[in-house]
Amino acid sequence: MRERLVAFQETLARTRRAAFGRVATLLGATEVTPGLWDELEAALIQADVGVATTSDLLQRLRARAAREGILRAADLQSALRDELRRMLAAPENGSRQLDTARPAVALIVGTNGSGKTTSIAKLASRHKRDGRKVLLVAADTFRAAAGEQLDVWADRAGVEMIGGRPGADPGAIAFDALQAAQARGFDVVLVDTAGRLHTKYNLMQELKKVRNVIGKTLPGAPHATYLVLDGTTGQNALTQARQFKAAVDVTGVIVTKLDGTARGGMVFSITHELALPVAYIGTGEKIDDIEPFDAQAFVDSLFE
Repeated sequence: MRERLVAFQETLARTRRAAFGRVATLLGATEVTPGLWDELEAALIQADVGVATTSDLLQRLRARAAREGILRAADLQSALRDELRRMLAAPENGSRQLDTARPAVALIVGTNGSGKTTSIAKLASRHKRDGRKVLLVAADTFRAAAGEQLDVWADRAGVEMIGGRPGADPGAIAFDALQAAQARGFDVVLVDTAGRLHTKYNLMQELKKVRNVIGKTLPGAPHATYLVLDGTTGQNALTQARQFKAAVDVTGVIVTKLDGTARGGMVFSITHELALPVAYIGTGEKIDDIEPFDAQAFVDSLFE
């Protein structure tokens, strides 16, 4: 827990200084005043928590303050942190079956430039460190260099990869890879897909096809569908998440690049408004820089 808190603190340093630092300053006052509520609302929105999520959060916080007779700002900060943790911890993680199914299959989706391929490599490295036999599947045949890029990351992670030629049917590649995974005793299969804009109907339909092929080839799969979101996009990520969730039943989110932005508050709106749990966050650029999401460590790192 302590190591994860430190990792989150370093990753969220910009968000803490630029956004939640203002929240902490406000709640460092002596007592709760009517004006404090308005300033707190503005600070949370500025922290990219989102208008709707901020409104719901403050409604809960006001009710709690009235119920518990909170008059001191320090006590209100404690209540706020508790409510933020509740907001993040509500949905299930959506990836438990990856620990039990054999082979466990995760489908990875997201837009171009979100950090999807590097996140797959980080997951592969993590599963390998846990003693699992990992297979990467290069089902992104849209970009000519995508398979080569994933092959480089597979080599760095020390895991195997199966792919196909550019332009090949990604569903066929997924089918062949799952057949091989079952025959050769792989524990975890991570399927990369072409990065696509959430507004492109044909590409989203292709993604549905890949998911359906996986399900028909291995009943119950994919056991997790992770959406990789670029943390620097802030509230725009909410629109992306809504469309991907509707298309392929996303079970969890991987948030990347939070170390380079002050917009970490977007995590709360993703979880609250879409009931999508955060499964992992990227904590840096190295292959080991990914951490399972921990709501308490995340919230604590925004204030400490």
